[in-house]
Amino acid sequence: MVEGRKKEKGYYGVCAIGGMLSSGTTHLAFTPLDVLKVNMQVHPVKYNSIASCFTTLLKEQGPSAFWRGWAGKFFGYGVQGGCRFGLYEYFKTLYSNILGDCNRSFVFFVSSASAEVFANLALCPFEAIKVRVQAQPHFAKGLADGFPKLYASEGVFGFYRWLVPLWGRNLPFSMVMFSTFEHSVDFLYGNVIRKTKAECSKTQQLGVTCLAGYAAGAVGSFISNPADNIVSSLYNKKADSLLLVLPLDYFNIL
Repeated sequence: MVEGRKKEKGYYGVCAIGGMLSSGTTHLAFTPLDVLKVNMQVHPVKYNSIASCFTTLLKEQGPSAFWRGWAGKFFGYGVQGGCRFGLYEYFKTLYSNILGDCNRSFVFFVSSASAEVFANLALCPFEAIKVRVQAQPHFAKGLADGFPKLYASEGVFGFYRWLVPLWGRNLPFSMVMFSTFEHSVDFLYGNVIRKTKAECSKTQQLGVTCLAGYAAGAVGSFISNPADNIVSSLYNKKADSLLLVLPLDYFNIL
């Protein structure tokens, strides 16, 4: 029993480290695209297309503008990824033991939601700095000067001011992503490869994981995109409350 628990803890630790490294490095690599996305969300009139946003930022702020907020993405999403994947596996085991296999989709949903609650608590301070740094060039250069500046102006509350909208963005994403991933894996093994995971080679297992992960990320991102617009607007004080920002972003979408 004790040995089994040690193995479980080791497995959760590996999942957390894997999630931390994969999420941190992936978000770091896509920092330039994230800079374009955030600026287009916050300043839709000035930046009405990817091309105009790219050329205007390059002209006004130089090439370094596309790497603004890189530290917030690397460390913030690294911590979030560690909590998201490590805690997801922990909660999946916990809820599966309690509920059994009677409703696997429900287990996936509640496990991912539980993990994401804690993951966003870890991410929120980094996201608060990252979005401001990307959309407000004069706010701060990065985490080192952004954290004390935000703390001095808004206190601890400033780091978690928009935690609920962040949950509103990431909870649906995580729930849809993990559920899509799990069902995609089952579908690929059962209907495409027609073998169990144990019968497949490491290359086949990796291929299944990559395909399922791509599908999960694409579907999850599509679901969470409207809420992502709202979070960017709130962090940059485009509106002072969720009730005000909802109609603004609704008309931007239209």
